[in-house]
Amino acid sequence: MVPNRTARAIRYSFLSLAVLLSCGAVHAQSSVTLYGVIDTSIEVTDPGSSWTPRMDSGAYRGSRFGMRGSEALGGDTRLLFDLESGFSSADGTFATANTIFNRQAWIGVGAPWGELRMGRQYSPIYIPFKGGLDAFGAGTIASGLNNLSKITPYTDNGIAYLSPDFHGFTTTLMLALRDTGDGNGLGGSYETFAYRNGPFRVSYAHQQTNGSGALRSNLGGVSYRFGHATAFLAYFNGDGGTPRYHDDGVSVSMRYAFSPRLRASLGYAFARDRSGGDNDADQFSLACEYDVSPALLLYASGALLRNRSDATFTLRGVNVVGLPAAYPGAPIRGVQLGMIERF
Repeated sequence: MVPNRTARAIRYSFLSLAVLLSCGAVHAQSSVTLYGVIDTSIEVTDPGSSWTPRMDSGAYRGSRFGMRGSEALGGDTRLLFDLESGFSSADGTFATANTIFNRQAWIGVGAPWGELRMGRQYSPIYIPFKGGLDAFGAGTIASGLNNLSKITPYTDNGIAYLSPDFHGFTTTLMLALRDTGDGNGLGGSYETFAYRNGPFRVSYAHQQTNGSGALRSNLGGVSYRFGHATAFLAYFNGDGGTPRYHDDGVSVSMRYAFSPRLRASLGYAFARDRSGGDNDADQFSLACEYDVSPALLLYASGALLRNRSDATFTLRGVNVVGLPAAYPGAPIRGVQLGMIERF
């Protein structure tokens, strides 16, 4: 009996070694990374009636977990994929009911000529493009650019091409097919163009979605870094959506780095109603953020949003629905304290 047990142990040892060597060979050519963000904040907002406290998830950077991977195919060509799910750090629920990967679920190919992706993706004018035009990163209640503009954040059935950097120029082009049951044709198209030269950046993006709730939007602007400060100027417009949005506007903001860890921002944004109702709005904002470590960020923000006539804009966040205005034309005020843990 002892020799048989010894033989079995030897066979199991060789089998384990073979599995380890096999995994090592695969790992040498491919990689899978588990990543995530937990963004939780306390917000106290007065939507025109009374101050209301609540806990938010994803006000600055949507709370999420995901897996991204790549596999070498030879000749500097790689197979790529990303599966990403949003969730609420306040109650643990999925961001979208009955949907696991509501943020991203795509597969693609990367090579020196760029990347080709297919599946559910961030629309090209979402973060980081939109965040690159705003001192507040298009997040928290402080971002007037985020609160007063309207875009499509995610795209189903997307086919996207991301160009490599060519002397500072980059572009992303996307076509989206319609969902089954919505008929033939395109669900939407998106184009972004950017140029960076040292401290200067200029960018422009356009989207046109089709079908129910079709939305046309344009977003562009410039940023310039001088010393410890970075200034941002953005222009936006849009027509469509449900309920209909027909506005244009500007956002001006600045970020100042007191140290590599501590930054403060202030800004102003204005939206003009193009539907003829004079339902304009503007917002004054300030924010501060501090990197406790490479993984942990603390932030604080505050904003005053003034609705005119029957406007009902509100203070929201990247993945936070703002408290609705108590009445048309109500002023909205709020403060927010939060933290982000990255892994």
